Amino acid sequence: MTSVSDRMSDSALPRYFFLDWVRIVAFFLLILYHVGMYYVTWGWHVKSPDASHAIEPFMMLSAPWRLSLLFLVSGVASSCMLANLRPLLFLRKRSWRLLVPLLFGVFVIVPPQSYCEVVEKLGYAGSYADFMRLYVHAYHGFCRDGCLILPTWNHLWFVAYLWAYTVVLAIIVLALGPRFDRLAAGVGRMLAGWKLIVLPAAALGVARMLMVERFPTTNALVDDWYMHMHYLIVFLLGALLARVPGVWPRFDALRWTGLAVALSGWAVMLVWYAVPKTAVAGTPWEFLVYPVRAVYALMTWSAIVAACGFARRHLDRDGRARRYLAEAVFPVYILHQTLIVVLAHAFKPLHRSPGVEAPMLIVLVTVLSFAGFEIVRRVSVLRPLFGLGPRAETAARTAAAAPAGPTPAGA
Repeated sequence: MTSVSDRMSDSALPRYFFLDWVRIVAFFLLILYHVGMYYVTWGWHVKSPDASHAIEPFMMLSAPWRLSLLFLVSGVASSCMLANLRPLLFLRKRSWRLLVPLLFGVFVIVPPQSYCEVVEKLGYAGSYADFMRLYVHAYHGFCRDGCLILPTWNHLWFVAYLWAYTVVLAIIVLALGPRFDRLAAGVGRMLAGWKLIVLPAAALGVARMLMVERFPTTNALVDDWYMHMHYLIVFLLGALLARVPGVWPRFDALRWTGLAVALSGWAVMLVWYAVPKTAVAGTPWEFLVYPVRAVYALMTWSAIVAACGFARRHLDRDGRARRYLAEAVFPVYILHQTLIVVLAHAFKPLHRSPGVEAPMLIVLVTVLSFAGFEIVRRVSVLRPLFGLGPRAETAARTAAAAPAGPTPAGA
């Protein structure tokens, strides 16, 4: 295999335990975030009758960077795998681990979300079996302010996008060969000191200023060009950084700076979104939207730098908890949103206040997600449906002395 750099010739890539923890924490933030989506005014599959603006500022604290962070870590993991596998073999393995759970999720895990959605929003009175007949035949008659597209992947869009980006990365590595490591070394030399924050943020900012209004987020893969530009930049940057020895201590050194910049950006975003758009429409103040978009990108990347820096400082260690959670996180991700939607729908007749209902949802979703994982990990036929390898393969990977990169299973 091509050397990572002149200084690391013929040596394995190091094990990034802290990035495993970043991935674990970021995925579990999704449980909190998606429970929160039930109680805010933003569009979602089902809505609490008590939905309000109350927690939206706190939702905005993580919304800009949480998924970008996961794509960065996935880029690192994919690059580490490619350091030990031929691109086509890598692509075959990743396709099995991602596309099988995606297909299973679309037809088994996700449909209860869509059923609850049409019941609540459109008053659908048919049984779940009746709905599934419509679902698998791509019925497009559930319409109100647009039609519900069936079948759908809902929260599993992340898996589809990740697979597409692994294809892009495999093609790039196949085309560049040893030049990929040289490109990574050049990027590593460039991203030193303050440039580690400014240059990636600038790339994300340009993409946002030029594309976000023209290509609104769809999560539909084929037409989501702004999000592809944003996430692909972050994913490929992670893939390059994985090949740069000594790059992660730079994140550690900038962790407090990144945190301060991210929180400042959050404050700017709160002020901007609090201003009624009718108050600035048609005035020179309207053009502030462009620097605000740049601030959004700066907040996104600064938060990523801070998260990676603090994790490297405090979480760069192995243990039974990391190994267990690293395996659990993808099945839990697959299950969690369906559990949230179904339980929230079932709780409606109880008329509980959000202060009581939300903690109940968080606890029940977490417990049931892990209960599902405990079943899945013990049943060989279920493991590939939730992105897990064969039990013997998992045991061998756990026993390996120094596997490279963060655990690549699942996402």
